[in-house]
Amino acid sequence: MLTANQIITLFNLKPHPEEGGYFAETYRSSETLSEKALPSRYKGIRSFGTAIYYLLTPEIFSVMHRLQSDEIFHFYLGDPVEILQLRPDGPGKVITIGSDILNGMQPQVLVPRGVWQGARLIKGGKFALLGTTVSPGFELADYESGQREELANSHPRFRDLITALT
Repeated sequence: MLTANQIITLFNLKPHPEEGGYFAETYRSSETLSEKALPSRYKGIRSFGTAIYYLLTPEIFSVMHRLQSDEIFHFYLGDPVEILQLRPDGPGKVITIGSDILNGMQPQVLVPRGVWQGARLIKGGKFALLGTTVSPGFELADYESGQREELANSHPRFRDLITALT
């Protein structure tokens, strides 16, 4: 049976420097957008798009954070993952990304720019291999970590999950 350690080795995954989980960048467009061509929230040039492999295990999770660009998650294999999304203007939701589409799981999930997000394996899961695509391309300067109390106060319905993901 395939293990998380085998996937880490096969894809040369490294610990994510901010978010948690393991990752490897698999694509970065060689074409770029100038700062002048981008919305004012971006400082500097950006690739048209980027893509990564992303692995979660029971011991690690994706901490609450938000990006300046849209991010699309793709489910490849393993166990389902719950993704918490908190809109800055109020509502929030939990989406399950996985392969059991007959029971409401989604194999692809969009996280719109500026939406707080965090993710973890469903209880009892061993690993999940996901991918993400970001456009304009990901740069660490576009990453912002969420603060537990601020997010819990603005979205009290999700306090327990926010606490688990911060």
